[in-house]
Amino acid sequence: RTEHMLFIASGAFHLSKPSDLLPELQGRLPIRVELDALTREDLRRILEEPEASLIRQYVALMATEGVTLEFGTDAIDEIAGLAHDINGRVENIGARRLQTVMEKLVEEISFTASDRDKETIIIDPDYVRRQVGDLVKDADLSKFIL
Repeated sequence: RTEHMLFIASGAFHLSKPSDLLPELQGRLPIRVELDALTREDLRRILEEPEASLIRQYVALMATEGVTLEFGTDAIDEIAGLAHDINGRVENIGARRLQTVMEKLVEEISFTASDRDKETIIIDPDYVRRQVGDLVKDADLSKFIL
C-alpha cells in the first residue's frame, strides 16, 4: 500500500518529460518543478559558505604539503564568474562546474607542492585568469565532466 507515501525525485531532468518515466512512476510524481540556473552569486556562496566548501578543501589539501593558499574575495568572485560563463556556453552542470574550475586552478600548485614547503600563495583574479583562461576558451570540457 503506497497511497500515503510521498515520492520525491531530483536531478538534472530538464529535458525529460513525464512519458519518459516508467509507467508505475508516472502517477506517483504528479508535480514537476524546474529550478532556475545558478547565478554568479549562488556559485560564489557555494564556494565560501559550506563548512566543507571547495575553497576550504583545497586550502586543507595544500596545507598537508606545507603550502598555504589564500583566496582573496575578488579571486572567489572571478572563479564563480568563470564557472558561470562556462556553464552558459557549454553544458550547464550547475555547481559541479566549480570542481572543474578549482581543479584547473590549483593543478600547477598541486604538482609542485612538495617543492614549495612553507610557501604562501595568494590567489588573486589575475592568477585565476592565467590558470583557468584556457579552460574558458576550450569548448571541449568532456575530460573534466564527472
